[in-house]
Amino acid sequence: MHAPLAPHRKAITWLAAIVGSAALLLAIPALSHAEESNPNNYSCLGGLTAGTPEAGSEEQQVKYSFYCDGPITGYQLQSQVPVTGIQSPPTVTNTAGTLLPDTFSCSGELPGWALNCVGAAKAGYETISGQFAIGSKLCTEPRVDTLLTVTYAYVEKNVVTQAISGPFDLGRPTSCKPDSLSGGTRLNPKTPVKKHKKSKHGKKSSRKATRRG
Repeated sequence: MHAPLAPHRKAITWLAAIVGSAALLLAIPALSHAEESNPNNYSCLGGLTAGTPEAGSEEQQVKYSFYCDGPITGYQLQSQVPVTGIQSPPTVTNTAGTLLPDTFSCSGELPGWALNCVGAAKAGYETISGQFAIGSKLCTEPRVDTLLTVTYAYVEKNVVTQAISGPFDLGRPTSCKPDSLSGGTRLNPKTPVKKHKKSKHGKKSSRKATRRG
């Protein structure tokens, strides 16, 4: 269920790089951290569902959306199912559902295990939505279940400050029918319970024992 070690190491390397590059390119002024959540301890919430089919592609599209309680300058979605395509750019909306000029640019090795995005959601609770493709059906086990890690880089007193929060589990697709693994996630998997059926021989023996009694 987990991505191989090599892709995981690549993901960690990317996270270290994105924080520094985002700070140098964006140079976002420091916000009042007394009123903001700790960028090393953000809370992020989101989910996965069926995406919108793309013209000329038969691949399964997966839509993701999430928000955090503070601004971010980058994020990564790490999948245990190979990612075969990336739709870019994602959209960013505020709490009223209004489309914002904030944007992200996404890339990744295809096929691969991660979707890497750099940009800016300049305030907390902005919803980021996008799509990526996988090579299997959405509801076929193992169902795609991505882990989200967010980054925030800004300049404060001429010093680049870097922060990373996560991973957060976006969970299994909500548009699929429940099965024996439903209710679990990659970070908190559910062990399916096997139901043991009595054999016909066992039932007959039980009936005979009842009659004799």
